[in-house]
Amino acid sequence: MAWFRVAAPCGPATRARLTAAGLCDADAADADGRPVAPDEPGVVLLTDPQAAPDPARLAERPGRVLVALAPGVDVDPWSLLACGAADVVHLAGDDLRPVLDRLRRWQDVDELVRAEARRAGAIGSSSAWRLFLRDLVEVARWSTAPVLLLGETGVGKEVAAHIVHRVDLRRREHELVLLDCTTVVPTLSGSEFFGHEKGAFTGATTAHEGAFARADGGTLLLDEVGELPASLQAALLRVVQEGTYQTVGGTRRRRTDFRLVAATHRDLRADGFRADLYHRLAATTLRVPPLRERADDVLPLFRHFLAEQRPGRDAAAAARRRPSVEAGDDVADAPEVSREVADALRGHDWPGNVRELRQLAARVAARHVGDGPVTPGDLPPEDRPVRTVTAPHVTAPPVTAPPVTAPVAPPPTALTARTPWESGLESAVRGALSAGVGLQELKARTADVATRVALDVGGGTVAAARLLGVSRRALDYRAAAQARPQPTDPSSDASS
Repeated sequence: MAWFRVAAPCGPATRARLTAAGLCDADAADADGRPVAPDEPGVVLLTDPQAAPDPARLAERPGRVLVALAPGVDVDPWSLLACGAADVVHLAGDDLRPVLDRLRRWQDVDELVRAEARRAGAIGSSSAWRLFLRDLVEVARWSTAPVLLLGETGVGKEVAAHIVHRVDLRRREHELVLLDCTTVVPTLSGSEFFGHEKGAFTGATTAHEGAFARADGGTLLLDEVGELPASLQAALLRVVQEGTYQTVGGTRRRRTDFRLVAATHRDLRADGFRADLYHRLAATTLRVPPLRERADDVLPLFRHFLAEQRPGRDAAAAARRRPSVEAGDDVADAPEVSREVADALRGHDWPGNVRELRQLAARVAARHVGDGPVTPGDLPPEDRPVRTVTAPHVTAPPVTAPPVTAPVAPPPTALTARTPWESGLESAVRGALSAGVGLQELKARTADVATRVALDVGGGTVAAARLLGVSRRALDYRAAAQARPQPTDPSSDASS
């Protein structure tokens, strides 16, 4: 229940109006020893400009406290926002609608967060994750603007995009189309985005729908949008502005209507990205917090990923047991984690974020036996905390000359040691560079090889996608692009 406090003495009529509106009197609750729940939104009523609200009280619930100024009270709102208030409103007489409307919106946002977190598996109870989810669902439900998701690799930008799609009432009945811009083959980019007509180029034996057509009525997610070449940036800008496009080999412009969600780990403004397209994409910009800022979420996420790996797991039953974003409960069918392992997980900085944690859980699940807790030995050697082993003391024989001291390299750590695959990769890159292969072609060839190897090793698209750390849809799209004949002369209209 939303609460209220009065920052200065006031008449009983004011308290009565707030109580009648359904708000809990936090001052009375404190007097009775029943403090309000720390996560409930509330309002602080300022009736005296000399009795400013306690900044510590505002900081307890950042983004969740509304300061209402009674008639005649004039206080600098920016200082209140700096202390942690979410907004400052002026009341006109006895009209409480500005206060009640804002609190009602916050409560609606909380309900959406609870529902979407259960369906999306966006587990987390940390304050950073809660604040992000609240901003995300509010933008998704009450705006139509494009959303730009910023964040490091593996933080969960695709999960966030799925939440945007489901919360948007106008889009969720249609398709969410994911286009991984890192897998776009330059020679096929026109077809992948715009589609092509039958006979548009050599090998085009049938017509093909591009991403713009498939996303019509729904949502288009451009993952790692910063990897788009300049020509496609210009084409995308025109589609976003006009809502029309032309297929490769087509003769007329077609209309499309989709919500655009873009994701990137790069600073687009500093990387030569088109400024006009950036400002279109960045109508709403949200930063997905990295896992190192979500220390309270590491163990619940780890146990959730462990549960995913258990053989014979009932996926439907597990989904029903999946914790909500504010509950922070452990997954019911996952093993417990020993104290030493828990400390190691919390102490890691997770440069790969949630994706790295998921992959670690898969490795641990392969080693863990029985229903007991995860123990230190279940962590593979390369994932264990580095410890300095002290050699036993040995008395050296006397020497007549000082020994020659050679420089000793520091012991390798889990983060700096060169693995065999890194050495092999370096040799392959040296050979490619010697053969005149540039960076763009090298990236494309490496992605092609990784896709083929993952499909071969994994034995299927689901396992291969998990090995690569990408979605199954992105892997299917990449594999299809490799198998599709390359056009020899795509229409110049495709990039318009």
